[in-house]
Amino acid sequence: MTAELVRGQNHTLPQSRLEIRVSAGTPVVAGATLGDENGTVHGVEGVAHPGEPRLPGLEVSRQAAAEHRIAADLDALPAAVHRLTVLLALPTGTGGPVRFGATAAPHIAVTGLDGEEIATFTLAGLDTESAVCALELYRRQGAWKVRAVGQGYAGGLAALLADQGLARAAELARTIQDAVSLAAARSVAPPPPRTPDGDRVGPGAGPVPPSDTPPPPTVPPTAVPAQEPLAEPTAPRIPGGPVDYTHPRRRTSAPPPPPAAPPAEPGRPARPVAGDAAGWSMEERLYNQIWGMFEDLARTTAAYRSAVEFAESRMGQELDRTLSDPRNRIGGAGDRAREQARAKRDELASRAREALDRDLAQLTAESAVVEPALPAAYARWDNPVWHAYRVPTEIPMALRIGDVHLPEATGLRIPLLVRLPLERGIWVDGGRTSSDAAALTDASQLRRLAMESAVLHAARLLAVYPAGEFSVHVIDPAGSAAGALAPLVRSGTLAEPPAAGAAGVASVLTRLTRRVDLVQMAIRADAADSLPPDVDTGQHLLIVNDFPHGFDDRAVTQLRYLADEGPSVGVHLLMVADREDASAYGPVLDPLWRSLLRITPVADDHLADPWVGHAWTYEPLTVVPGSGVLDDVLAEVAAARRTGRH
Repeated sequence: MTAELVRGQNHTLPQSRLEIRVSAGTPVVAGATLGDENGTVHGVEGVAHPGEPRLPGLEVSRQAAAEHRIAADLDALPAAVHRLTVLLALPTGTGGPVRFGATAAPHIAVTGLDGEEIATFTLAGLDTESAVCALELYRRQGAWKVRAVGQGYAGGLAALLADQGLARAAELARTIQDAVSLAAARSVAPPPPRTPDGDRVGPGAGPVPPSDTPPPPTVPPTAVPAQEPLAEPTAPRIPGGPVDYTHPRRRTSAPPPPPAAPPAEPGRPARPVAGDAAGWSMEERLYNQIWGMFEDLARTTAAYRSAVEFAESRMGQELDRTLSDPRNRIGGAGDRAREQARAKRDELASRAREALDRDLAQLTAESAVVEPALPAAYARWDNPVWHAYRVPTEIPMALRIGDVHLPEATGLRIPLLVRLPLERGIWVDGGRTSSDAAALTDASQLRRLAMESAVLHAARLLAVYPAGEFSVHVIDPAGSAAGALAPLVRSGTLAEPPAAGAAGVASVLTRLTRRVDLVQMAIRADAADSLPPDVDTGQHLLIVNDFPHGFDDRAVTQLRYLADEGPSVGVHLLMVADREDASAYGPVLDPLWRSLLRITPVADDHLADPWVGHAWTYEPLTVVPGSGVLDDVLAEVAAARRTGRH
């Protein structure tokens, strides 16, 4: 079964002799680099390119083309090679596109020698980049895997090669482009096609009618293809015309456009539909649609605020201009000028509000359609999808950790999604100084809400991972979170009972720190088989309550180490803490707080949007009082673990 990869996703390779097939909508340069365990390329001898196409265990094409086949024998690679990176670049000086955003999204397929696809990846979302690291084959725990990368470089080949550690990257980039130009000069150009009348069509052969073929659909930056490739229709061959060698199932374009919305009634906007965004799966369509709703709300609110500011500024300018004449400061002239200026201000603000209300109504209608269609990972706890919950067989693209909204539309909630696996830890701020709502809440109640919120996040993570691939550990030094932890303890989904006291804190931190150390050493030394049998290589979440109570200096150092090094090897933090409680440590803990995503147990407008300058209000997810959905979901997770089923 072919694995359709998304950016950052990996897949185990079942064999060592492979073929990497590249399909692009325009001629591209294909090459590969051989790096060590850190991905560093130690010289030009570690780069396969059109000027030097053969290296031990690797061979690439000698010229730019729209289709490439790269041969790789992983067993024949030098022992020092731990990473093989496939790179693509647009040729220079050919008159073709100078950025990938002007071409169809390149498609990469890793196949066996029999042509059967093992993994595929489509590089959507590129814009100004002219070179890109497409994917990499790397050794991990004694096995070779493929990872979808999709890292583009607007600086071209020189920037890409420099990023991989090559000292003379610019010189090598010129050498590669010169080799491509030389190969193109030596090649024989095909004859121009003939018209049905037998005349040549091409430069110098008369005018060529402009094409009426629409350009390929554009894809949002967050769109990442992840499903079965679709067969593209091929145009019928015209007798006497050129032969079309395009494979009928080769995907050379962006993901398909969203399904057509139902026709709108005359004079009314089109009815929204769920999945109205580009993507190769419904999950990806919904992810991109939610991101689009966020952008639309940010854009229309920014336009409204700008219009109101303009109206206020214009009124002030008109009043200043009118009242600058002393004759207008007395009598009725000044009053009439003020009334006229305010009337114009109110008219402009009213028009802006009408436009905002129109957009908000459309977004509200779209939200009403999207919310019921969301999968469990994207849904609120009150969504009926949780009542039919079953343990998944693979992790989703993202996880919902709350909602965000703006003051102009407090009733319109946009889901806040974070990509999986987590790239940083989470900090649930239980301090009363975090927001006005927190300041009005009793301190003990706020701490309880913070811990309950952490438990809900942990439960969602347990629910969206396959059985046995995610473990939760808890540090509760004083045992104050027993009530909030009851659902996890009662269901048996915790890896072990919550750790209490200084000894419990030290035991958990030492065990997880040891795991991070061992896995990192095994990866660097390519010695996965030497890992002790008690080392679980799955994903781990550590919930820390009431930090820094129960932590000595050594424990604090270990916690900082887990925050920095843990995510890369699958150990994540979920902190429940008030920063004021740790003020005694001073700036020592500043890197820890900055490394975590801060959320709150009550509504708080702390999420800054640098795009348009909005302050978004975060709303935590909650379970409806009296609902048994949380216990039911955790019971299903625990049962799947015991039986080993998905």
